[in-house]
Amino acid sequence: MSPAPRTRDLPPTLGMTLVEGGAEFAVYAGHADSVEVCLFDGGDQDGHSERRVPLTERTHGIWFGFLPGVGAGQRYGLRADGPWRPAEGLRYNPAKVLLDPYARAIEGDVSWTPEVFAHRVGHRLKGDDAVLSTLDSAGAVPRCVVVDERFDWGDDAPPHTPLSETVVYEAHVRNLTMRHPEVPAHLRGTYAGMCHPSVIAHLKALGATAVELLPVQAFTSEPEVVQRGLTNHWGYNTLGFFAPHARYASASDPQGALDEFKGMVRLLHSEGIEVVLDVVYNHTAEQAGRDGASLSWRGLDNRAYYRLDERGQDIDVTGCGNTLDLRHAMVCRMVLDSLRYWVNECHVDGFRFDLAVALGRGQNDDYDPNHPFLVALRTDPVLSRVKLIAEPWDVGIHGWRTGQFPPPFAEWNDRFRDSVRTFWLDDLKAQAAGHHQGHGVRELATRMAGSQDLFGSRDRGPVASVNFVAAHDGFTTTDLTRYNAKHNGPNGEGNRDGSDNNRSWNHGVEGPETGPAEPEIEQARRRSTRNLLATTLLATGVPMLNAGDEFGRSQGGNNNPYCQDNETSWFHWGLAGWQQDLLATTRFLTRLRTDHPVLRQPTFFTGREVHEDGSTDLAWFDADGQPMENGRWEDPSTRTLQMLLNGACIGQASVLVVLHGGREPEKVMLPEVPGLAAYHLLWDSTDERPGPPDPPTPPGPVEVGPTCIQVYRAAAST
Repeated sequence: MSPAPRTRDLPPTLGMTLVEGGAEFAVYAGHADSVEVCLFDGGDQDGHSERRVPLTERTHGIWFGFLPGVGAGQRYGLRADGPWRPAEGLRYNPAKVLLDPYARAIEGDVSWTPEVFAHRVGHRLKGDDAVLSTLDSAGAVPRCVVVDERFDWGDDAPPHTPLSETVVYEAHVRNLTMRHPEVPAHLRGTYAGMCHPSVIAHLKALGATAVELLPVQAFTSEPEVVQRGLTNHWGYNTLGFFAPHARYASASDPQGALDEFKGMVRLLHSEGIEVVLDVVYNHTAEQAGRDGASLSWRGLDNRAYYRLDERGQDIDVTGCGNTLDLRHAMVCRMVLDSLRYWVNECHVDGFRFDLAVALGRGQNDDYDPNHPFLVALRTDPVLSRVKLIAEPWDVGIHGWRTGQFPPPFAEWNDRFRDSVRTFWLDDLKAQAAGHHQGHGVRELATRMAGSQDLFGSRDRGPVASVNFVAAHDGFTTTDLTRYNAKHNGPNGEGNRDGSDNNRSWNHGVEGPETGPAEPEIEQARRRSTRNLLATTLLATGVPMLNAGDEFGRSQGGNNNPYCQDNETSWFHWGLAGWQQDLLATTRFLTRLRTDHPVLRQPTFFTGREVHEDGSTDLAWFDADGQPMENGRWEDPSTRTLQMLLNGACIGQASVLVVLHGGREPEKVMLPEVPGLAAYHLLWDSTDERPGPPDPPTPPGPVEVGPTCIQVYRAAAST
């Protein structure tokens, strides 16, 4: 613990820092006339035990001071006074207790009471401060808690898995563990449950090298969601950027919640599994406009923290009401400090940035890949060394920016998602309805080879492409094969929420039940599921699995269950036979990827010769075993493609992937290639469960089933 501070010209570290005899505290409120720290004794939230300590020192808009006697466990908040001029973006209200933007722990939740709904806490009602104080004392805002950052990390070390060897598993802490039969009941839905031996065993058997956790920074529900009797389940509504979400802890106290999160990271690391956090720095839980709540940032300095127009109204490029303004130095600093905190103090291995384009919008609101925040990330000695993954879009003008983030960012590749769904589902749906022939195979081939058209510049390589067909947002992979339309009625929004562009196909019957007279529909659906998963795991790039897709999890056709903290979202671990088969298939495919380095290329293929016999690092063949030519590439009716990945370029075995998207079986000629004598069939997606490799097959004709993938290991000539 540091000694007590002396008078200084520069402010101390932002937030609450324990020192000898108490704590230093600093907060940015650049337009405020005064700021007070509110100390609450005994953990009360009723306001009656509040002790207010004015911050008397101010430098560069940062208010700070020394708080004698403050230690771990202290509950506190803030009050800020200043102008109430909403048209200028200034909304100070000393009747409101506010959260410290740097709070390391948050206790309680926002209470959207009927009074709050009626008065919307963000208003400063002239002559009615008593009402506002009543709203606050009713528990409208939770309390910050001082914690002890010390933790026994032992010999913890980050796995540092290269991106080329990474398999990302996108998971929700609560969904994954709430119904797991081997996780003790009191640990289900918690950080401790996430690192339970049974969960870790599942992750390792699946071949997952990193868990990408949906938001675990403290969050709350939107008032409109609460009014519908639901909750924000996904967590994209941040209340605190430095505090773990307390509800995900089995521990009942804030210190225990932080320690439990750290313990989860330590245990996952011990098994070689990285922890990547899905972080939401594009907006906050304060909603929008003059009716938005004042919970923290808005009450401290609305004009600094948020993007506002000339009328003081929020500029919304997030679809969530407000947008943090990372053009402002103090906001940029806050986000960078938050990221460094999670790496340095909590040992996480990387971040997936929600709506990342919003973080890179410059002075004129256009996306700028050289935005100061993005430059800071790339040059920071800590943050530039962890995994950085962008969701490369927001909902503002020109918001889709896939392929345009600077290195070392990787990006969610929505072009991969859409192309793969189109080939295996949407084109077949159109054909079944008697419409167009399809979109051919060129786009699919580009995605399978690592999306060089998107990520080929600035030496990024195919590892910049995070390949996925399903994520938390949208249909699960199994639901893609069961539903043509979304079924989001339980969300209470009249089925208007969620995407309508799903590129899904129900194979002729909407919903899970097909009836005993139609077994071929269920067989086709399962085969389509296997094709979608296999394409993801066999493609060059970084594969990402949506948790539960490995065993056919369904959400009943809800493609936006952000508010469904119930059986719709929770995993059901009592697997039917077909689910066990699918799980075995997914595990087999991840092992196949691990066992064959040619599937994990860190650099793009070039078509260069890699052997004296003239063979190239990557070659494409048609159904006749002939090299693909422009006629076949451009023909929308082409539904068969062979992809030969030549292992000679890395001294490993070669792999042939046959993709047949036709509705009928096809005779395919395995290509004759210099240096290759035979092919061993390793996997066929028409099989419900993987079996042992077939005997060697010479180049020549083989039978490929309808909508099928076959994977061969190529045997070199002796």
